[in-house]
Amino acid sequence: MNVDAVIVGAGAAGLFCAGVAAQRGLRVLLVDHAEKVAEKIRISGGGRCNFTNRDASPANFLGANPHFCRSALSRFTPQDFVALIKRHDIPFHEKHKGQLFCDRSAEDIIQMLLRECEAGAAGGSVTRWQGCGVKAVRSSESDGGTTYEIDTDQGTVRSPSLVIATGGLSIPKIGATDFGYRVARQFGLRLVEQRPGLVPLTFDGAAWQPYAQLAGLALPVAMETGAKKSRGHFLEDLLFTHRGLSGPAVLQISSYWQAGTPIRINLMPELDLPETLARAKAVSRKLLVNELAHSLPSRLAEAWVQQDPALQRPCNEVGDKALNTLAERLSRWELVPTGTEGYKKAEVTLGGVDTRDLSQQTLESKQPGLYFIGEVVDVTGWLGGYNFQWAWASGHACAQGLAARAGHG
Repeated sequence: MNVDAVIVGAGAAGLFCAGVAAQRGLRVLLVDHAEKVAEKIRISGGGRCNFTNRDASPANFLGANPHFCRSALSRFTPQDFVALIKRHDIPFHEKHKGQLFCDRSAEDIIQMLLRECEAGAAGGSVTRWQGCGVKAVRSSESDGGTTYEIDTDQGTVRSPSLVIATGGLSIPKIGATDFGYRVARQFGLRLVEQRPGLVPLTFDGAAWQPYAQLAGLALPVAMETGAKKSRGHFLEDLLFTHRGLSGPAVLQISSYWQAGTPIRINLMPELDLPETLARAKAVSRKLLVNELAHSLPSRLAEAWVQQDPALQRPCNEVGDKALNTLAERLSRWELVPTGTEGYKKAEVTLGGVDTRDLSQQTLESKQPGLYFIGEVVDVTGWLGGYNFQWAWASGHACAQGLAARAGHG
């Protein structure tokens, strides 16, 4: 079988790329080892798919070269994807900070992408082999250029273009593998070390003991880690778990966190704590824990006060030094995580195919005709629809490159 392009991976990036390429007249084969199409879309956003972020820009992405994503993102924007959603009459809403979700179900996005694949222009088409593994990839050179031979469970396919859209290592239970990284290594491309991103952080030992019983407790915080260009800072909700910390604030900060370094949390970011506590001391005879409970969840206030006998008394009897120390610690609680919950709980994979070996315009690698799109690339977005926007933008840029390569530009 001969086609214009083979795309391995029928997730967000692969499906979208296939549809756009077919609409430019290309014959595309889309191959995926999973039985179900786009399972990561299906489970995302609590089943409603946070399909983009209205405000997505290069500033919301991490990688060894954070500017790499600029070209693709500028040529296919959140507004472009929203226009597509509207053409397909999919109802949606904004939930929080530009995050756009389907009103009904993530299945709406999957069906839209499948319909886009069916809408090929004259001569264009998408053939999808689902539940079909790829066993080997080879390339050969001739006067006509590079040809790829892809051995699959359904036979060998030949194509001048091969697109790897297999994602990263996150959520292995739905089929994540290292296939994309193996192909990159096979063709001599560099890789940036991979690690879990958008993932809960874990703690253990005596330092965590006072907070181990707070699982389920949530509150808005300011959280940061790192310094200067590598600093991450977010105002989001924090969630205590049985093993550590989660919630949007922690998932965001986890992508910036480096093993062995601290995170810093302001538990009351809306308050001037020294002034608030000084005022409470001047006017209140309530126990300090009860005053704190006006601004903190009571269980958390109790956990803090229990650590220092000097705080276990009425506000007007607590010493100034103890109050100042408490204010400092509550506004700059410094913790060193022992690790993360790993790929099983990570929403994305940090690192991947080194962008130095890829074209910003087309996502083609330095190996002619070999492209990498989506999560397999060293481009990682924030929590909140940004990674889907990278999938759409990189898939769109790649499809344009495929069309130009095939003479359909």
